[in-house]
Amino acid sequence: MTKYIMWGTYCEDVLEKRAPYRQAHLDGLAKQKESGVLITIGPTKDLTKVFGIYEADNEDTVRQLVENDPYWQNGIWTEYSIKEWIQAF
Repeated sequence: MTKYIMWGTYCEDVLEKRAPYRQAHLDGLAKQKESGVLITIGPTKDLTKVFGIYEADNEDTVRQLVENDPYWQNGIWTEYSIKEWIQAF
């Protein structure tokens, strides 16, 4: 399968705004991790960006996962891009 990276941006005041959606967000990520499609994901230390690595059949699968996430649906993630990634090591 192909690996993809996702870079996204968080909204202003992310810590306060994410609270109502956090558990659903984490539960969804846990299911993705368990299924093997999500390799890793997390915020930058300054909480302005999110970075994820996925392994999927195609980019559309990754886009669906991102866009079905409560953080995307509720404006916690404000934009994102996905690129196919070649893991050299």
